[in-house]
Amino acid sequence: QVQLVESGGGLVQAGGSLRLSCAASGRTFSKDTMGWFRQAPGKEREFVAAISWSDGRTLYAVSVKGRFTISRDNAKNTVYLQMNSLKPEDTGVYYCAAGRGPAVVATYDYWGQGTQVTVSS
Repeated sequence: QVQLVESGGGLVQAGGSLRLSCAASGRTFSKDTMGWFRQAPGKEREFVAAISWSDGRTLYAVSVKGRFTISRDNAKNTVYLQMNSLKPEDTGVYYCAAGRGPAVVATYDYWGQGTQVTVSS
């Protein structure tokens, strides 16, 4: 049974930082891309960042490039999203996903339950 479990969300002031984690289990993910998406109330789920599990190549949405960093720990089967210089518009539920990727929701087969990130102004 594939499981993606996110953690690390919370409430932070604008300009602050958070680190999200996604622990993956239940299958081998070595050929997958791992992605982070977010969804604000009343909006569609949008791409944030992705990383290739095999070679570590990364891709970022324009809105987060230079502020967010995606990384992976192969030994722990865990993907991270370091978020710095957070803005109120970064608020939303953040989801971890595994699949072909990298930036389209429909290319991902497995999703976590999401973790809430709230950035106050």
